Amino acid sequence: MVTTASAAAWFLPAVLPICLFVAWSDLRAMIIPNKAVMALVVAFAILGFLALPLTEYLWRWSHLVVMLVIGMVLNAGRVMGAGDAKFIAAAAPFVALGDLTAVAMLLAVCLVVGLALHRLAKNSPIRRFVPDWKSWTSGRRFPMGFPLATTLTLYLLLALRG
Repeated sequence: MVTTASAAAWFLPAVLPICLFVAWSDLRAMIIPNKAVMALVVAFAILGFLALPLTEYLWRWSHLVVMLVIGMVLNAGRVMGAGDAKFIAAAAPFVALGDLTAVAMLLAVCLVVGLALHRLAKNSPIRRFVPDWKSWTSGRRFPMGFPLATTLTLYLLLALRG
C-alpha cells in the first residue's frame, strides 16, 4: 500500500462513521445524503493536511476533481446515481494513486459480496427487522453506497496494517 499506516490511522476514525452512515442510508432509503459526502470532504481537508506531506495532500485534491467529472458523465449516462458519483469523488482523495489497482480489486470483491449479502438478506428473516428499507423493493437498482463505503473502510484498514 502506498497510503501509510500513519495516514490511515488519521483518516479511519473520521471515515468509519461516515461510511457506516452512507451504507445504512443507501440501504434504507436508496440515497447517499449530501451531508455525508460533505463530511467526507471536510474530513480529508483537515486530516489530509495533518497526515500527508503538503505536495501529496495538494495532489490528492485532483483525485476528487477527476472522479467527480467521471461520475458526472456516468450519472448523465444513467450508469450510476448522483449520490454514488459524489461519494466516489469525496472518497477519492483518501486513496493514493499507487493504490488504484488494489482499490479497484477491493471494490470488485465488495460489489460481489455486497450484492450477494443484500439479496440473501432480502430473502431471509432478516428483512423482518427492517421491512421498510427501499432497497428491498428497488427492482434492479442496487444501493451502491453499501459496497462503496465498505471498500473505502477496508482500504484504510488494510493500509493501517502496513
